Amino acid sequence: MRTPLTLLTPAMQDVLSRMARAGRPSLETLAPEQARAAYEAGAGVLEIPKPVLPHVKDFQIPARDGHLLDARLYVPDAISPISSPSAGSLPVLLYFHGGGFTIGSIATHDVLCRQLSHLSGCAVVSLDYRLAPEHKFPTAANDAWDALQWLAAHAPALGLDGARMAVGGDSAGGTLAAMCAILARDAGLELMLQLLFYPGCAAHQNTASHQRFAQGFVLSEAQITWFFSQYLRSPADRDDWRFAPLNAPDVDGVAPVWVGLAECDPLVDEGVMYADKLRAAGATVDLEIYRGVTHEFIKMGRVIPEARQAHSDAARALRLAFNL
Repeated sequence: MRTPLTLLTPAMQDVLSRMARAGRPSLETLAPEQARAAYEAGAGVLEIPKPVLPHVKDFQIPARDGHLLDARLYVPDAISPISSPSAGSLPVLLYFHGGGFTIGSIATHDVLCRQLSHLSGCAVVSLDYRLAPEHKFPTAANDAWDALQWLAAHAPALGLDGARMAVGGDSAGGTLAAMCAILARDAGLELMLQLLFYPGCAAHQNTASHQRFAQGFVLSEAQITWFFSQYLRSPADRDDWRFAPLNAPDVDGVAPVWVGLAECDPLVDEGVMYADKLRAAGATVDLEIYRGVTHEFIKMGRVIPEARQAHSDAARALRLAFNL
């Protein structure tokens, strides 16, 4: 039987070797503010060149408590509703960044959101939901749902089509997107797609992949434990389905889903389990497992071909969902 490290592609092995040689402190050894700064400093190192889009606009979305959440709109076409009202409204993906509910931002996921907009032809809105430990569970979940409801109601003012919406995210952001898809179902808000890159789905870190890829694969079990200790108020929060979508009582009638997982990732098993749960409930599921790569690979497109393939696959799913 192959050992976990031998599953990695040569390019992925090289990335891990370079990370080890850099000798930077692991995120879980830092204070949250330090971890955010470290993540932001390294976020673009392995990214593809920054796609240039004709329209990028920063704005704010109000949360239920009146706090204004920063957001960024990406529009891929030079002739757009922003520049030409007669152009017609665009479908939109509301995107939630990853980072264990503790790190990450619009800035760290700027290149990815630009690329998704560029390749798909749809607009993307990226949200800066509030982070832990300053804002514990369920603040991020509430912010995500508040933003989706607001966007559905105010889409026309941004040149967007509130009847053609999708939610998406990576890692913790994928958790938020999956949660929003269930709440949207309950609220009668129709979504065209949920786009999930290696989402966190389970209440506890007890799958085989959590054990197999616990150390040395970008996202470690020590980091996951640290992230969750920042976010959760008590152990009971782990069992709340808004944190662990696998605990949702039912997922009947949720939006179609595209799921992109990394083979060498602690979260891969729970991602497969959630895809199976959705499929068993009758949802349309498109599951891709990218072999030989780790968590965070979609932000390594400069050196990891599978990242560029995942960008293309996700964009294709958006185009199909939106009939673009």
